[in-house]
Amino acid sequence: MIKKVFSHIGIFFLYILSLLPLPVLHFFARLLYYPLYYIIGYRKAVVRENLLKSFPEKDIKEIISIEKTFYKYLADVVFEIIKMPTISKKELQQRVTFKNLDRIEAYFTKGESVLACTGHYGNWELCMLALGEAASATEYVIYKPLNNEVFENWFNTIRTRFGNVFVAMRQTLRMVVATKDRPTMFCFASDQTPVKHETQYVLEFLNQRTAVLLGLEKIALQTNRPIFYFDVKRVKRGYYEVDILPLCLNPKETQGHEITDLLFEFLSKTIKQEPAFWLWSHRRWKYS
Repeated sequence: MIKKVFSHIGIFFLYILSLLPLPVLHFFARLLYYPLYYIIGYRKAVVRENLLKSFPEKDIKEIISIEKTFYKYLADVVFEIIKMPTISKKELQQRVTFKNLDRIEAYFTKGESVLACTGHYGNWELCMLALGEAASATEYVIYKPLNNEVFENWFNTIRTRFGNVFVAMRQTLRMVVATKDRPTMFCFASDQTPVKHETQYVLEFLNQRTAVLLGLEKIALQTNRPIFYFDVKRVKRGYYEVDILPLCLNPKETQGHEITDLLFEFLSKTIKQEPAFWLWSHRRWKYS
């Protein structure tokens, strides 16, 4: 009961904070960066280890430069997410733009569905919020539920402001079946770590053996829906561009794990272009 009360108080203050203009929130983000990096050192050992193993060709000076940029970006993402409850459609359209949206709209026009995939790169939450407003079909975003029920309900209310539907990972297939008679887009952030005892496939990703989820590939093979990769770029502070690239248009013609391999090839390319904007604080390689 006490935990719920404090959760509601926290949500109230986050809402009040969200009323501030994003440039003001970015100022707070920069203030947050200094204690986050220099004093608290939030998961600093994890970030450093992930970067060193992912980029063995870079010297320590380059690694530390990427690391510092990452923490500045992470602080920005926190406050950009805080802004989500009150951001207007107009501002969202200005801050997140989509290239080649017509590639998926062509399928929706024919009454067909598609699958989309990306990673935790850039501000994935803001981009998904913008997608709900930009695309004509309903987007079903596959996600891992939070442990705090109050924050879970509040966060999902924010995420679905412009038409998205969030589906718990284990309910994916059931929702695919339930919506098979209308055009939809199921979106996967497939760079999460699977539960150890459920790991079915390991591949090479950023110079490391990496256990990966196979949910996207399984749904693709069952439905033969075309798959598009959302290539996110951080244009400048608070602004993102999402290029919609075909990853696999006929999944049933692929070999085993070819779709998953392709996804991580695309994601690797995105990360290597600008490494600082991926979620390095995630314990991605706690086992392989």
